[in-house]
Amino acid sequence: MRFAAADISGQGHLLARLDSRLKLLASLALLVMVVSHKGVWFPLLTAAAGVAICFSMGVRPRLLLIRFSEPLVIALVVLVLKAFFSGQTVLWSFNIAGMAIFCHQDGLLEGIRIASRIMGACAVVATVGFATPFTELLAALAWLRVPQGLIEVTMFAWRYLFVLADDAQVVYAAQRNRLGYVGFRRSFRSFGTLAGALVIKAFDTSQTMTIAMVQRGYDGSLPMLKHRPFRLEEVSAALLAVLAMGVLWQM
Repeated sequence: MRFAAADISGQGHLLARLDSRLKLLASLALLVMVVSHKGVWFPLLTAAAGVAICFSMGVRPRLLLIRFSEPLVIALVVLVLKAFFSGQTVLWSFNIAGMAIFCHQDGLLEGIRIASRIMGACAVVATVGFATPFTELLAALAWLRVPQGLIEVTMFAWRYLFVLADDAQVVYAAQRNRLGYVGFRRSFRSFGTLAGALVIKAFDTSQTMTIAMVQRGYDGSLPMLKHRPFRLEEVSAALLAVLAMGVLWQM
């Protein structure tokens, strides 16, 4: 369960002790602010604040870089596409194999705005993810009236994802010891065998889990989705944080 432990590395932090429902509501409000802001500085400020909070929770830089790698690539792609394929005002140009390439100033600015929104939104999501255990996050989503069936499927999928990952590592190690990944054709065949074994394993595990839960009287109600009453100090702190960010958003 090393993957799960990485997500809750900051459980001693002040933000981690806040009610998960308040964190979810505050993060949704911040996401709306980040996406709706017409400038650049507020999303970048939100991203910087999110990264700083993650570091204060003890998140390793390598893990944080992994979390931001995919949205960073998407932001760079959007920035390049906007700069070179949209806009009217030419900022500079160059030739590649006799073809003129133009970089547009207005397209570049629009790309920077979109990229800043992507990074700001991802920082909010990453901060909430590091500060909130996955089960508590699902409980908060259930409180927001997300369909119970979706919550249950997500809960069980998250639980057995690590089991399947361990099984995949065992099968992969066995294949490598038998030279199953020497050459392209053999590697492709070994990967197909690995994928098929995991599908069969997932199907068998789902049947076993269903039978076990029915025999234990499962009625569709998960006790981990119950909530404690709101605390006045937590609600006040969440409201102050959202209001402070709202003031900055209006500036």
